[in-house]
Amino acid sequence: MVKKKNQSIQKAARKLITVENPKSIVSEQYRTVRTNIHFSTTDDDLRSILFTSSSPSEGKSTSAANIAIVFAQEGRRVLLIDADMRKPTMHHTFHINNGRGLSSLLTRQATMQEVIIDSEIENLFLMPCGPIPPNPAELIGSRTMKVLIEQLNNDFDLIVFDAPPLLSVADAQILSNECDGTILVVNTGSTEKEAALKAKETLQSANARILGVLMNNYTLAKDHYYYQYYGTAE
Repeated sequence: MVKKKNQSIQKAARKLITVENPKSIVSEQYRTVRTNIHFSTTDDDLRSILFTSSSPSEGKSTSAANIAIVFAQEGRRVLLIDADMRKPTMHHTFHINNGRGLSSLLTRQATMQEVIIDSEIENLFLMPCGPIPPNPAELIGSRTMKVLIEQLNNDFDLIVFDAPPLLSVADAQILSNECDGTILVVNTGSTEKEAALKAKETLQSANARILGVLMNNYTLAKDHYYYQYYGTAE
């Protein structure tokens, strides 16, 4: 059983650097993001975080997963939810079954116990997307979703939502209003300034609480003090 667990984690390590290489510069940066979140809020004030981006392929899903992991690593009971009910990825990242998930729960085709999965990473639990529904935005904005978040807040210390890109569909904008905080992921190599500003305006129009921007794929120069301190193994 232990061998199978380790193999499962290794398969997911392509994206879960905080598991595969917790001493890396990137893993340390995820922990820095965690610390900044702590400083910007209080524990009682932040029970749910939404990760989104302006456009696809900016790294929001990878960032959401790794941030969920570093919070779990500090002893919090964390639930990571794949709320991208258009192009879900969590089941690929963690190699879990996507037969039932959030969509099944919102349409009352499954119970909460049936859709929450132990990730085999201590303190981290997963809720995959489930079958892609024909009406994602309506499900996200439903009364059932609001009640679900309230129920999950009683069972977990932190809920992390991986939501669709803001400029593509309305899902993230709707859900951001229900979450305690939102983080906008920006790919420094591809995100256009206008798109990032539009995404910020979209969140503000939804009265979302923007915790900050996570800059993805930022390259540190080798003469940077941070690289010098963490870049070489002892």
